[in-house]
Amino acid sequence: MTAIVHFEVQIDPARREDAAKYLTETLAATRAWPGNQGIEALVDDADPCHILVVETWATTQDHDDYAAWRNTPEGKSALHEILAGPPSKQVYSITMPLDLQPSAG
Repeated sequence: MTAIVHFEVQIDPARREDAAKYLTETLAATRAWPGNQGIEALVDDADPCHILVVETWATTQDHDDYAAWRNTPEGKSALHEILAGPPSKQVYSITMPLDLQPSAG
């Protein structure tokens, strides 16, 4: 089943100008990982230092394999150098069936 991962980071305001460079370097390896189907980085309208990275993975296992690699010396990125605090991550792979009807009108 497809997995959607939300990876949230808070950039140190003093390093905001470096954010695109660091995210590009980090996420290039993410995008190249087997099973990654796409990545988007969204900037919070109210706080330009708050970034939500949305990743789509073919399976949860693909993401788990990638996450394990990120915890190795070879997979470690330099992104932590510009963060104001620890990132947060949520993985969504279970869907809730909804009975939504088109609105009449």
